[in-house]
Amino acid sequence: MITGTLKNKIDNLWEIFWTGGLTNPLDVIEQMTYLMFIHDLDEADDIHAKESTMLGVPYQSIFAEEVQLGSRVVDGRQLKWSVFRDYPPEKMFAVVQEMVFPFIKNLHDQKDSAYSKYMQDAIFKIPTPLMLSKIVGTMDDLYAQIKQRELETHQKENKDNEGDDIRGDVYEYLLSKLSNSGVNGQFRTPRHIIKMMVALVEPKPDDVICDPAFGTAGFLFETADYLRKNYKEDIYYDKAKKYHYMNEMFHGYDMDRTMLRIGAMNMMTHGIENPSIEYRDSLSDQNPDRDQYTLILANPPFKGSLDYDIVSTDLLKLCKTKKTELLFVDLFIQMLKVGGRCACIVPDGVLFGSSRAHKALRKELVENQRLEAVISMPSGVFKPYAGVSTGILIFTKTEHGGTDDVWFYDMKADGLSLDDKRAPVEDNDIPDIIERFKHRDQEKTRKRTEQSFMVPKQEIADNDYDLSINRYKEIEYIPVEYPPTEEILADIRKLEKEISSDLDELEKLLNEKN
Repeated sequence: MITGTLKNKIDNLWEIFWTGGLTNPLDVIEQMTYLMFIHDLDEADDIHAKESTMLGVPYQSIFAEEVQLGSRVVDGRQLKWSVFRDYPPEKMFAVVQEMVFPFIKNLHDQKDSAYSKYMQDAIFKIPTPLMLSKIVGTMDDLYAQIKQRELETHQKENKDNEGDDIRGDVYEYLLSKLSNSGVNGQFRTPRHIIKMMVALVEPKPDDVICDPAFGTAGFLFETADYLRKNYKEDIYYDKAKKYHYMNEMFHGYDMDRTMLRIGAMNMMTHGIENPSIEYRDSLSDQNPDRDQYTLILANPPFKGSLDYDIVSTDLLKLCKTKKTELLFVDLFIQMLKVGGRCACIVPDGVLFGSSRAHKALRKELVENQRLEAVISMPSGVFKPYAGVSTGILIFTKTEHGGTDDVWFYDMKADGLSLDDKRAPVEDNDIPDIIERFKHRDQEKTRKRTEQSFMVPKQEIADNDYDLSINRYKEIEYIPVEYPPTEEILADIRKLEKEISSDLDELEKLLNEKN
């Protein structure tokens, strides 16, 4: 959660836009996002250059001395945030409006690239040099605060357990402005939950990955970061795998063009040159992606309801329902190749709902696919933007079953308080979840009173395919021994005497005073 100085900086930034005439919250978010992207491009370019030097591989900076902008050639170095931020307001405005913005709109030469496709709608709307200068100065202060917070966080925490995603929290707070304004409300999946899900499915360099509820691309770029950290040689030195990573691996769909633009910028900032990002209603008949992907990571919309006539007939074959949370899980099964894996977040109702559609979907996962894990998460994970109780389903598409035992885990803490403040706390089950999941062969001996345990497939089938952990968890009752009744009564009489004596003393003091 953003609090204190950072929150004030963002609020000040928002006020600059509003007092300058940009009052549509969506416009403000877009303009801030473009400027954040421009700042991050500069930073990412420096990082990639240093990485390439360390690895001994060539790197061509996007800020070359000569950059083609339409019919003219300009010095690309002046397009860097770290350079133009020091210009006088009039020159800064001219450079950003006439050079930097056209530059980011045309970073990709491919006309059919996701970035080019969705950035064509981008418009620079900041009206005056003075307003731009104020925004750039305030954003510089904001980024200085972010870096300070990141430094403090790394000093406090083990670097492998990055629970405090400052930049992600900043962006989440910006998105909350949309929600508070009643326009296109969005909230992101917390970064530490995404990291956990990615670590659980362990992406490989030859995977083909999709998020059909794309949003701002959190699952995709976190997967990209995981691959860069764990498969450096494949990503940087193997030409075929590098090409696959840059051009064929990542796929995302959404119905919000603003989110697609933001997602495309996020992917490019994280070094993915040409992801496949499309405007698409994933649940409709326009979705042709059957048996296409080896990995799906997603947090699809909850509590939605669609008309039958706009939902793909293939999805309605398994479970005839209007509920989006059921239709999306059905969609994930269809989109995966045989052998493909999925980790998705679902509301608790998917796990225990009693409708025919709920039961049919769960039966499909248990009987016809290989359901591997159900992780129950506390309701505070998505606070302050939503208080729903959720779980994570992990399964592999087989089309011929394979479920023997399902692993259940009762997550009680995620490293943050479960109230609206979401402040850091010591209790954190995430490292334990990852460790136990990777050693599920050792989980069969655990008792049902523990935090995780295995449940045989047949027991799940006998319980109408109920996947709620409370159906199988056993509560250990510790007997409490009480003293004999006579002793309790004697204690009560003793207390009564003491109270009566104290009242007599109080009454005596009051009479003496009067």
